Amino acid sequence: MAFATKADIRLHLLCVFFAVGSFVWGYNVGILSSVLVHPGFVRAMGHLNPSRKGVITAIYYLGTCYVFVSHPVSDAFGRRYAALAGIFIVAVGNAFECGAAGPRAYSLMIVGRITSGLGVGMLSTSVPLYQSEVAPAGKRGRYVVLNHVGFVAGLACGFWVGYGVTFWNGSEYDIYVSWRVSLAVILLPCAIFATGLPFLPETPRWLIEHDKYEEARRSLEWLREGSFTDEQIGAELAHIREDVENHRASGTNWLSLFRDPSLFSRLWRASLLQFMAQMCGATAMKYYLPTLFAKLGLPTRVTLMAGGIESTLKIGMTVIEMVLIDRLGRRITLTTGCVAMGFGMLINGVLGQAYPDNTNGAADVACIVFIFVYAIGYSMGFGPAAWVYGSEIFPTSVRARGLNFSASGGAIGSIVVAQVWPVGIETIGSKIYFFFMAVNFVCIPIILLFYPETKGWPLEDMDLLFNKGAAVRIRGDAGEHTEPLLPRNSSRPSRS
Repeated sequence: MAFATKADIRLHLLCVFFAVGSFVWGYNVGILSSVLVHPGFVRAMGHLNPSRKGVITAIYYLGTCYVFVSHPVSDAFGRRYAALAGIFIVAVGNAFECGAAGPRAYSLMIVGRITSGLGVGMLSTSVPLYQSEVAPAGKRGRYVVLNHVGFVAGLACGFWVGYGVTFWNGSEYDIYVSWRVSLAVILLPCAIFATGLPFLPETPRWLIEHDKYEEARRSLEWLREGSFTDEQIGAELAHIREDVENHRASGTNWLSLFRDPSLFSRLWRASLLQFMAQMCGATAMKYYLPTLFAKLGLPTRVTLMAGGIESTLKIGMTVIEMVLIDRLGRRITLTTGCVAMGFGMLINGVLGQAYPDNTNGAADVACIVFIFVYAIGYSMGFGPAAWVYGSEIFPTSVRARGLNFSASGGAIGSIVVAQVWPVGIETIGSKIYFFFMAVNFVCIPIILLFYPETKGWPLEDMDLLFNKGAAVRIRGDAGEHTEPLLPRNSSRPSRS
């Protein structure tokens, strides 16, 4: 029987704590979906039409400008302090949102959404970046998936808080203040996250890149204690240092992501993966789920409860993904998720056309069930795996920049979907599902043709995987590459 080592316990606790940052991101998404249908918010904003509602949702992703802010902060001050800056900016944006009132309510909400988007942009890249850099190669997927566990936990919490707020409607004042309090709840995890970050170790890779070798050694020893021998820790440290020095000698900088064929091949893959992860319909499901359920004839309170159940289900599915992603690999989980999502969209589109205007109760129930099927597919596919893949394929010297640039692909996809969905559902009804069904099915061959498997590859060996000139066979399985360091008492896989 295998027992958890000090390193296992520390890494899990460390990555769980960083998932609090992702929780803040998820809560921001989940609570807005309930705020959008809250009578106090609707009154304050002046009864939004679908287009203006889409702007409130999509403007959040104007935070794509974090691509110019997040990576300099992350590279200059470390992964922890980039996350700290992000959480502070989120809190400022939240203050604008909570204070939106009077004739300028809509404008204040827009300012708050842009500001929060900037902060969440920094969080959404610095958290998986940290997790990928502290995790050993063979377990990296598991630890980075904790990023998405935090996100879906925040998403579910946002829905449940929104559901609870529907009972706070005794007076005009209650209606005025309740949705603001539901937004302000996020300040509690913000405070917890900000308080703990300065006390955590920085990643060994960032420390070595900044010539802090002794600190890097202490950090790596603390992260690997009990799981790896001293010789393995020394070899990993030397491997990281060699990789950093090689890239430094090569003159690699952020422009290399566009000029170097090997790096550009990773950049467009990571960016496209993030774009597909949102174009599959995820943004619509996250923000407009209560609105969508309302189209099926459900009352507001029931729609929020259904959204809470759907988001809570995602937590369990993402935990399962933690176990599967390092065993099955990134490609299998991504394509399986696309199949489930595409099928869920297909059924919703067909039933909506066969039984328009909610004329069949059984069909409405089936639609809800297959929305849950969609959620399962996303939570076991694009949701966690897109971040795992993007956080592990770039070399240390440009990892923060690469992840930031690629994350902007997801932001662009989110802006498109946030604008298309509310207008589309109003104009063409359930036919909009067929568009997202097609996107999911098209993603399958793209993943199989253009995305090599990264399961089990050390971060420092990704150059071999993406460099077609390297004398190494790439068959899509981890058994064909340079062997990663293995934990104490582990045997190496046979080469067959």
